Amino acid sequence: MQTPKSILLHLDSSARAAERIKVASQLADAFEAEVTCLPFTMSALARYPFALEGAAETMAVILEMDKECRDKAFATFVAAGAGSPRLKWTEPLSDAPWGYARRSLYFDLMILGQRDADDPAAGELPADFLPSLLVESGRPALILPSTGLIAPIGRTVLVAWKETREAARAVSAALPWLHGADRVHVVCYGESADASLHALQGYLALQGVSAVLHPGGSEQDDAGNYLLSMAADLGADLLVMGCYGHSRAREWVLGGATRTILQSMTLPVLMSH
Repeated sequence: MQTPKSILLHLDSSARAAERIKVASQLADAFEAEVTCLPFTMSALARYPFALEGAAETMAVILEMDKECRDKAFATFVAAGAGSPRLKWTEPLSDAPWGYARRSLYFDLMILGQRDADDPAAGELPADFLPSLLVESGRPALILPSTGLIAPIGRTVLVAWKETREAARAVSAALPWLHGADRVHVVCYGESADASLHALQGYLALQGVSAVLHPGGSEQDDAGNYLLSMAADLGADLLVMGCYGHSRAREWVLGGATRTILQSMTLPVLMSH
């Protein structure tokens, strides 16, 4: 994949919005890219449908809540963006948040935030906003964790490899980071892990990327937690993986690596469906 030149940054009034802006600004400078900062939240009317039956005063309060969310997001954009000419504010669309996937089709990369159920702003988005967006857009997304400081991304990268189209798309999207990384580690589970790893190593070598291989042994039922543990052991600052290789419904019922990572991630994750 070529270096991303157009980045779509999701903004809301959450506590971590400023951190996402700072990361987006750093990537914009590193990749000489343009970032479109687009606030997307669910209207308070959708969150509190009872207001439709309320008095005019209640409706006025609901509409004011929407304005407060937008104004808070804009204030964060102004404060955290530090006047960067590479960051551009865009007014929210009327079909937010469901129109986000459609808008993302015109960008190389999305920057999103992990859902934090403890943040009062969590209710501004549907609970399944992030997984739905990943599946519906098909665009690579850099997802930032909801806690902790985010160091420069891409010095030590862990790639979770599997012979699937989702993983292949994630690796292609990660090439701009892999080229600049100090260390690249690749892990694969399953009986054919060795062969798969060496095949990927050959591909990466042609891209000018040297990788350390980690045969992970048999297929892991709890692959998501294994990946997070390995990332911590390696000191990785970026995890690269395909997402929802199985259907979302199956992962919801049986669990899966994507679901675990989205719930428990401790480092930035580059995902692609």
